[in-house]
Amino acid sequence: MSRFIRKMSRRAIMQALITLPALSLFRSQQPVVDPDEIVEINGWILRRSDLA
Repeated sequence: MSRFIRKMSRRAIMQALITLPALSLFRSQQPVVDPDEIVEINGWILRRSDLA
């Protein structure tokens, strides 16, 4: 692994680090959330529909 990193240029490493957060923009799948699910927030037990 360290040999591979040594062979890469600093510019290539920086470009890879910059593109990683950009990839998350293309993954815009929101998880399906049940509005009647019961959650606990700061000691309070609530339904998700009460939070919105």
